[in-house]
Amino acid sequence: MPLPLVLITHTLPEDWMAALEGRVRAVTGPVDATRFDPALETHLPEAEGIFCLLTIPIRADLLTRAPRLRVVSNMAVGYDNIDVPACTARGIPVGNTPGVLTEATADLTMALLMSAARGLPQSANDAREGRWSTWRPAGWLGMDLSGATLGIVGMGKIGKAVAIRAKAFGMRLVYSDEVASPEIETAVAAEKLPLEMLFRQSDIISLHCPLTAETRRLVNAETLRLMKPTAILINAARGPIVDTPALIVALRSEQIAAAALDVTDPEPLPPDHPLYSLPNCLIVPHIGSATHNTRRRMAELACDNLLAGLAGRRLPNCVNPEVYQ
Repeated sequence: MPLPLVLITHTLPEDWMAALEGRVRAVTGPVDATRFDPALETHLPEAEGIFCLLTIPIRADLLTRAPRLRVVSNMAVGYDNIDVPACTARGIPVGNTPGVLTEATADLTMALLMSAARGLPQSANDAREGRWSTWRPAGWLGMDLSGATLGIVGMGKIGKAVAIRAKAFGMRLVYSDEVASPEIETAVAAEKLPLEMLFRQSDIISLHCPLTAETRRLVNAETLRLMKPTAILINAARGPIVDTPALIVALRSEQIAAAALDVTDPEPLPPDHPLYSLPNCLIVPHIGSATHNTRRRMAELACDNLLAGLAGRRLPNCVNPEVYQ
């Protein structure tokens, strides 16, 4: 009996994918794929599994061309790139990789937070370009984190990990989350606030909510106007949670002090995008989970999900468990 055919949207290190060796026939896309590669599409009629990254949309029209498909495994926690209802309607389980990237993403969030609060990109650039002529008492002043209020939007695993780190810096913690359990307030000593009050009170706002219809453009012209002119916005969640044109206006007019973004909309930003020209905006290329151990473990979990689906077993991490009912 032939091995099941699996389409892998990106070329990944061989040792990350070792679990698949001898167990599947794999057709792999390019390392920097930005869409489902046309060479892979020719294999959709025979494909029994798809291993994808969050940058590749897996939509209903693609699914209809894969009549033998039995599992979709996403190497990410988020799965807004996948038409999950369409998969569920077909009885196709969808896997993700929760938990494994929590600590790495929280670390990156704190790096963005501290860099923006102390103006590190601007001061490093000034030093490099010769504008550091002497020690200046009033030069390159930043925000004190101790005593500052951090507003966390989305108190899931990553939000909680950020809260624990921020508490060690002496920050006051507030949060907004419709589904977080009441115990979270005691666990991280955070105060739950309505979203509007959180925007008004916070010195730094950090986004950690999933991208849904309700959170898309949650940060927009109206909510940005609620923020303090000294406030900083951090986004390590999903780019479309922030209305990019509104953010540009807020940064240019100094309506808010700064932004630090691990994710953007669109993603990636074109090199000539206006956000890159703003000295009060720090942008990094979606590296929240980019540590050696974390990325490897994500791939391994995605392989586990894929193999379970191909074998007809329940996925270790399934986002649509109703397919098993």
